[in-house]
Amino acid sequence: MSETDPHVHIEQKVMQAGADYRNLIASSLGRAADAPSVVTTGCGLQVRYAMTSPHPESVTCLACREHAHREYLRFAEQVENLSRMPGAPVTGDQAAKVVQWARDLARKFVG
Repeated sequence: MSETDPHVHIEQKVMQAGADYRNLIASSLGRAADAPSVVTTGCGLQVRYAMTSPHPESVTCLACREHAHREYLRFAEQVENLSRMPGAPVTGDQAAKVVQWARDLARKFVG
């Protein structure tokens, strides 16, 4: 862990980063997990959790921004592919909204 790194990073597991994901797990299981003190980032460093953000406007590490861009595009593709399968748990309209959200967020990380 680098104490002199001035950048704000994003967690390596982009789709599982941030308070929204922890809130989802807490509401599903009825238990809240503590935020980790140190996380692995999209660029491969281990930094304090406080030096990460899921928000594109806050992430200053270019390698992390590129990582988040790829992960959101990958997620959008997965949702799109899964929504076309017979018996998919979401409608085409629901999937289209999620795909658009993920692609918009991916653009924010490179824009």
